[in-house]
Amino acid sequence: MAYRIERVNSLLRQEIKELLQRQVKDPRLDHFVAVTEVSTSPDLRHAKIFISCMGSEQEIQKTLSVLTAASGFLRNELSRRLRLRRIPELSFQWDASIEQGDHLLRLIDQVSIDKDH
Repeated sequence: MAYRIERVNSLLRQEIKELLQRQVKDPRLDHFVAVTEVSTSPDLRHAKIFISCMGSEQEIQKTLSVLTAASGFLRNELSRRLRLRRIPELSFQWDASIEQGDHLLRLIDQVSIDKDH
């Protein structure tokens, strides 16, 4: 069962990424949005879509609200594209892993600079 969920996660991630790039024409999404991960529940009823984009906290919240509003459209498009018995309910979440990785790299750089002096 885990292999199936991984395949569904990968398929959903690819399709949602493509839909966001080509189909969603909302002017409030004025910057690039990356789908970093999809996590589907074992019963395939719910999917958490983790996104990342550059911007302030306000822009991030605006992006999340726009994507939440577009979740019905996205789910409808997924039902047309995918041959799944059930299309999961989509919930969008912010993925802070990129910022955390950047912070760790800056800390490592700072330690190595301090060590050299």
